[in-house]
Amino acid sequence: MKPVGILMLDTHFPRIEGDIGNPASFDFPVIFRTMRGIGSADAVAAHPDRPRVLGALKSNAEALAADGAVGLSTSCGFLALYQKELEQLSPVPVATSALLLIKKLDGKKVGVITASAENLTPAHFAAVGAPTDTPVEGLPPNGSFAATFLRNGTTLDRDAVEKEAVAAGRALLRDRPDVDAIVLECTNLPPYKKALEYALGVPVFDVLDLLGGFRKGLG
Repeated sequence: MKPVGILMLDTHFPRIEGDIGNPASFDFPVIFRTMRGIGSADAVAAHPDRPRVLGALKSNAEALAADGAVGLSTSCGFLALYQKELEQLSPVPVATSALLLIKKLDGKKVGVITASAENLTPAHFAAVGAPTDTPVEGLPPNGSFAATFLRNGTTLDRDAVEKEAVAAGRALLRDRPDVDAIVLECTNLPPYKKALEYALGVPVFDVLDLLGGFRKGLG
């Protein structure tokens, strides 16, 4: 089976099984390519330097396709912002972000847990054809998750991150009890999917769900 290519941010934090950056997270082949100089702060931003980021996406997408990738994704859900542009520039099909799942969950009232509620804007949702008023709950900006994944820490407190994710999910459902499905924007959150479903009692979807379907569609 030919691989899916993953456009990786330039980071150093741990990537445990379930994280998009760990090949053991997938039941099909993947190849990774780091976009040198494009880090978390470049992607997780309300108003990123779009030409710079898109340039890095384009050149690295071409390199991954040349290496044999039959489809592409990215290591950050915020790169949904570039879905339409990258579709036009990439030599192979593209699925940038778990946010693409929102429009597929027809009949569900979807809420999103994100790395940064402050920076996830209506433009990110519009870029993937999702409702721009989709309910959002972010991980705490000064918590354990942020210390590792937003500030590029070299250690991970898995239990603390799981507790923060569950707390965010509970806050989302408390504020929006009409939500009956959750999408995890962040590609570092799939390791906590089972804990979230157990705690919240609603189905939870992540980038691994997206890419499983995406790969099947590539033949």
